[in-house]
Order: sequence, then structure tokens, then C-alpha cells
Amino acid sequence: MSVTLKDVALAARVSVSTASRALAGTGLASERTQQRLMRIARELGYRANPIARGLKTGQSRLVGFVVHNLTNASFQVMAEVVQARLKALGYQMLLCIAGVACCVAMSMPQVHIVAYCSDLGFGAARGAQMLSLMLACGIVSRLISGAICDRIGGLRTLLLGSALQGLALLLFLPFDGLVSLYLISALFGLFQGGIVPSYAIIVREYFPPAEAGARVGTVLMCTLFGMALGGWMSGKVFDLTGSYHAAFVNGVAWNLLNLTIAFTLLKRTRRMALQAA
Repeated sequence: MSVTLKDVALAARVSVSTASRALAGTGLASERTQQRLMRIARELGYRANPIARGLKTGQSRLVGFVVHNLTNASFQVMAEVVQARLKALGYQMLLCIAGVACCVAMSMPQVHIVAYCSDLGFGAARGAQMLSLMLACGIVSRLISGAICDRIGGLRTLLLGSALQGLALLLFLPFDGLVSLYLISALFGLFQGGIVPSYAIIVREYFPPAEAGARVGTVLMCTLFGMALGGWMSGKVFDLTGSYHAAFVNGVAWNLLNLTIAFTLLKRTRRMALQAA
């Protein structure tokens, strides 16, 4: 009798949904739980049923590759290339979505801080000073983030930058005093400057060098689209609500999406490393 997912969950004393998330590597289970469940699954001889999974999700995640001569080594090479390309496509897609999300959030203070200060009654000149401070701190942030990235890698740097940027965005919500806005603008610049450059490092770490140029260009194009979309979207939210409070909340939501993707990719790479070991 074949071992089922329910058997693995009973042996590990967790719910079936927890076992499913851990073995699928979705990043929604702790690393310790994931390692323990993978060990128990190996001991029990559990193998996931792709047909059952496809029936449940409505997606087979299968790509047909038909050859007419299995003895030809060229077809084996082609199959390996196709497999690698499909795996890379999913990774690239997540990076592109992350690029859009982080820059939609990033653009909110950068594009609207001057108008926000005018709306609060501080005047456009104060807002321009805050923007200059924000961008100046962004230069410092890029240099510091580069040193951090050399030590912990691109994905962890992205995760760190995204978390700190989200924190700075949250600080805009309760604090709207003049001195507070200067301080938060400086913090925002220090926190966000290393996010976009980290994408280039991620591409270099996880893709072949020969593809780096095109892939970096694609991801950076998505970040530029995110900046444009975020600037327009924040203005539209303000027009609809009459308040920048909702626009900041919108930025926090997009930042949360970026943070989730970064965390998911980090968990996926850890799971791949564990399987390789």
C-alpha cells in the first residue's frame, strides 16, 4: 500500500495542510518543520502524486517534449536545456513581479512627498528638501547595501531592504509632523537604495552568465514600470479618497507582495540546496 500525504502528516504530528505546504516548498512552513517533514517522507518512502495534484489544482505543470530517436544524444541535451529554461522562467517571472511591487511602493514617497507636504500645510519647499534628503541617503544606501550584498547575497539583501522599506512606509502613517517627516524621509532613503541593485546580483547568482544581460534588463524594465505605475496609482488613490493616508497603505500592500516573493524565493533556494545535499 502506497504512503499518502496523510500518513506523513500523522507521523510528523502535523496537519495535512502543513505537510503539503512544507513538502511543496511554498515557504509557508518553518525551515525546521520543512526539514523534519522531508526526512519523515524519505523514511516512509512517500512520493507525491502529480496526477492527483493536477486534478486538485487544475494545473498539470507538465510540458510535452516529443522526440523520434531516444538514442540520439542531441535530444538528451535539448531535454536538459528545456527543463532548465522552464525552471528559470518561473524564477524570472517572480523576480519581475517583485521588481514591479517594490517600485510601486518605493515611488509613493519619492513622487508625492512634495505634494504631501503641501497638503499638510508645510509648503512645497519643505517637501523638496525632504526629497533631496531622501535621494541623498539613497546614494549612501546603495554603497552600504553593496557591501552587505557581498556578505549575505542578493536574495537576503532584497529581503532585508524590502522589510526595512516597508517599515519606513508604515512610519509615514502615524507621524506627519515636520521634524518626523524629515527623519522618516532620511530613513526611507537609507532603506530603499539597495533594493533595485540587488536584482542584478540575484540574476548573476542564479542564472547562467551568458543570459545575465538580457535578464537584468528585463527585471530592471519591470522596476521602471513599477515606478511609473506607483506614481500614477498613488495619485489616483489620492484623487479618489482625498487623503494620502490611503496611498501610503496602498504602498505598504505592494511592499508586502515584494517581501513575500523575496521570502518565497529564499525558501525555495534553501529547499533546492537541501535536496541537492
